[in-house]
Amino acid sequence: MEPSALVVLVVVTALIFDFTNGFHDTANSMATSIATGALRPKVAVTISAVLNLVGAFLSVEVAKTISNGLVDDTKIGPAIVFGGLVGAIVWNLVTWFVGLPSSSSHALFGGLIGATWVSAGTDSVHFGKIVEKVLVPAALSPVLAGLAAMIVTYFVYRIFVRRGRTAGFRVGQIISASLVSLAHGTNDAQKTMGVITLTMITAGTLPAGAGPPLWVIVSAALALALGTYLGGWRITYTLGKGLTDIDGPQGFAAQTSSAAVILASTNFGFPLSTTHVCSGGIVGSGVGRNESPVRWRTAGRMVIAWLFTLPAAAVVGAAAGLVTSTGTVGTIGVGVTGLAVGVGIYLLSRRSPVNAGSFAGPTPTVPEQEVGRIAA
Repeated sequence: MEPSALVVLVVVTALIFDFTNGFHDTANSMATSIATGALRPKVAVTISAVLNLVGAFLSVEVAKTISNGLVDDTKIGPAIVFGGLVGAIVWNLVTWFVGLPSSSSHALFGGLIGATWVSAGTDSVHFGKIVEKVLVPAALSPVLAGLAAMIVTYFVYRIFVRRGRTAGFRVGQIISASLVSLAHGTNDAQKTMGVITLTMITAGTLPAGAGPPLWVIVSAALALALGTYLGGWRITYTLGKGLTDIDGPQGFAAQTSSAAVILASTNFGFPLSTTHVCSGGIVGSGVGRNESPVRWRTAGRMVIAWLFTLPAAAVVGAAAGLVTSTGTVGTIGVGVTGLAVGVGIYLLSRRSPVNAGSFAGPTPTVPEQEVGRIAA
C-alpha cells in the first residue's frame, strides 16, 4: 500500500475511533442530568456535543503526550498505528453493547501499546511514561473525584437540602454538566489528535516532537462532537441509574467534582479516563448521601472492566498490529475484520434498542430485558 494511502486510512480510522469515543462517553457528561430530569435527553446531548467541540480547541498538552511520549515513533509506521486503532474501536463497541462505562482512552492506549510491542519490540514502548502519564492517573483520578463528590454531597445536603433550599440545583446541575462536557472535550478529543500526529510523524510528514496541525484539531473536534450528539444511551442508563439513585443536588456534586479533576489533569497533560473520573464522582456522591445507597455489585463489575480494558485492547491491538505488519493484504484484512465486527455488534444492538425515547422524564423506562442484561 502506498504510504500516502496508508496515512489517509489511519487518519480516517482514528476519526472513526474519535466518533465511537463520543457516543461511548456521552454518559460521562450527561447521565446524571438526564437521570434527574434536569435536561431532556436530546437537549443534553446537543449541549454536550457543542461544548465537546469547543473544549477540543482549548489545549494540546494531552495530544503531545500521546504523539511524543508513549511509544518510540522511530520504530513504528502507520500500519502499526492502524492495528492499534482497530483494537481500540472493537473494545469500545463491545463495552458499549453491554452498557459498561469502560475507558475509551485506555482502549486506545492498550491497542497502540499492544500493536507496537509485538511489531517493534518491548524497547519501543516507553513503560516509564505509561506508568507516569496513564496508570497512576488512572488509579488516582476516580478516587479523588469520588472523595471530592462525597464531601461536597455531604455538605450540600447538610447545609441546603435539609433546610429545603434546593431551588437552584436544577440550574446548577445544567451548569456543572456543561462544565464536564467542556472538560471532556479538552481531554478526549486530544487523544485522537495525538494518534493522527503520531501517524504523520512516523510517515515523515511531520517532524519529531511536532504538535497537531489545525486541520487535525478541527477534524478530531468535529468527530467527537458528532459521536456525542448521537448519544450512548446504553451507558447513560448504567451511569444515570445503575450505580445509585441520583437527585439534583447529588448530581451537581458529582459533576462539579468530576469536571475539576478532568480540567486539572488536562492542564498537566495527563490523558485521563473521563469515564473513570465521572464514575468515581457518581459513586462518591452516593456515599455522601445516605439515602441513596451505592449498588456496589454494579460498581465492582465496572472496576473489573476497567482493569481488563487496557490489556484486552492490547491483545486485540497486538493481533491486529502483527497482521498489519505483514503488508498490504494484512492491513486490508484487519480493516475488513474490524468493519465486520462493528456491523455485527450494531445489528445485535438493534434487537433491544436503547435510545432517547427510552428515557421518560426523570426515570428511564428502558425495556425490562435490557435492564436485566445490563445488570447481569
